[in-house]
Amino acid sequence: MHMLNPYCGLDRDPRGVVRLTICNAGSLNILGSAVINAVREGLEALATDRQIRALVIAGQSERSMIGGADIKEMARLDQASAEKFITGLRDLCEAVRVFPAPVIARMPGWSLGGGLEFAAACDFRIASHDAKFGMPEVRVGIPSVIHAALLPRLIGWGRARWLVMTAENIDAPTALAWGLVDVVAPEGGLDAAVERTAAALLECGPEALRSQKALLRQWEELPLKESVNVSIGVFGQSFLTGEPQRLMQGFIDRKR
Repeated sequence: MHMLNPYCGLDRDPRGVVRLTICNAGSLNILGSAVINAVREGLEALATDRQIRALVIAGQSERSMIGGADIKEMARLDQASAEKFITGLRDLCEAVRVFPAPVIARMPGWSLGGGLEFAAACDFRIASHDAKFGMPEVRVGIPSVIHAALLPRLIGWGRARWLVMTAENIDAPTALAWGLVDVVAPEGGLDAAVERTAAALLECGPEALRSQKALLRQWEELPLKESVNVSIGVFGQSFLTGEPQRLMQGFIDRKR
């Protein structure tokens, strides 16, 4: 594993699948300010690499991808420093949400608060069979904010309200049924489930996937009519890459 910085380890395979491992952040991979800034910087550096076909986010510990934000640090904050802290966490979550290539969250164990917000900003969430999820902020006197705003879009307003207002945890089968995660892996099968998702992405046109991800971000924010209309130009521009001609002809040739 190559270290991008003290908190970001990097593994790259020949197919263009890159694994970014959050390192040296404790057994639950907790997000303090130093970790937040380092992982954001790592994501921003990787975002310029067009050879990346898929990015997998993992934690060094098997207890969590990201357990949550550092409550010991937050307990010492005042209004100004609290806003600075949460702005840094917002920027980290946004860095993964706008990452050009598809991002897979590898989620063993606990995913709480800021850790779940970060995962919600990823494109795919693959969880272990015994994973646990929650938004405990209100129990320690703060609201769930920033990318918790993605939760109603993922699981609906009622379930999002339940998570952020009761602070109760849910298990992996519940998270799957709610649509909070995409896959729950059987015991010992988390890496295999991540690999199946990566392999499916590798079957697709890399430029088409980048365009699709960017469109999905716009669809989250635009009214329906604008979402439909903005897609037309993106569709036309895809023919400038050469991918449609190459991949469609390959499909036709296989059918002969």
